[in-house]
Amino acid sequence: MVPSIETIASLGENESLRRTISRLNLATNALVGPGDDSAVVAAPDGRFCVTTDTMVEGHDFRLDWSSGFDLGWKAIASNVADVAAMGAKPTALVVALCAPGNTEVAWLEAFADGLREACLALAPEAAVVGGDLTTAQQVFIAVTAHGDLEGRQPVLRSGARPGDVLAVGGTLGKAAAGLALLESGNRDAIASYDELVGVQLRPQPPINLGVAAGLAGATAMLDLSDGLSRDLARLCKASGVSANIESNALQGYQAMLEQAAQAIGANEVNWVLHGGEDHSLLATFSPEVQLPRGFKRIGTIESAGEPSLRLDGHPLEIGGWDSTR
Repeated sequence: MVPSIETIASLGENESLRRTISRLNLATNALVGPGDDSAVVAAPDGRFCVTTDTMVEGHDFRLDWSSGFDLGWKAIASNVADVAAMGAKPTALVVALCAPGNTEVAWLEAFADGLREACLALAPEAAVVGGDLTTAQQVFIAVTAHGDLEGRQPVLRSGARPGDVLAVGGTLGKAAAGLALLESGNRDAIASYDELVGVQLRPQPPINLGVAAGLAGATAMLDLSDGLSRDLARLCKASGVSANIESNALQGYQAMLEQAAQAIGANEVNWVLHGGEDHSLLATFSPEVQLPRGFKRIGTIESAGEPSLRLDGHPLEIGGWDSTR
């Protein structure tokens, strides 16, 4: 007799949650963790950052590309990057998962493993402290993340000033390249550039650079989730300034993507300027400040007034990802 496959529906909510929770790591600041109606988390600063994000099957990911582990990892990465972009340290997350009732519990366990391993790799003092599990016709993931400012002022999008240096901490274009490779269906290219595909499926945001930027006096910062041009436009609008990107500063990012672009007939420049989901940090600093290690200058903030973007002094059209489309 062939053993039956355990699913969310066959085990029920309580047992499915028990198996999930047992695979998670513990948050250092959680006074009460998963299992009660609410978690209790310490906030030594008296303030905390909070952010939320959703991932929807068919819109944000495909199950034939992403494993349960991949989605757990990506759910953590995209949210702790938003916390880091405020100059805060990620501390605790809650995760709500909707999935079809016939979803195998092994997939659910892999999802929990992805949550745990991403926390340990990207934000070791943070952990999932609660959430919800229910059934739906497709997979839907919602995450809320919290962060500790540790007595520092938050770094907002609205603080950039004319003359500031524009800098990136992390990668540009790699996740977009990985997505384009997957969309191409070119198995040889996907196998040859699996590192780029890996950045798309399991982003590696430089979370520690958020605190480093705050300590160095960053005047503005945000998470590059929707592409350099689109997110920089948001920073400029919030700050009431214009920005100029220097193309020679982008050549290193482009060089790492050139061969992959040739393999599928794509343009690596578009990936760097407009590709999203690297979850790197875009920040501005006073020109007198020494950039924290890990940040690279890519341009300058220019005159106040009507926000605009330029590349080497020429108007730059905004591209990138719009989550409402």
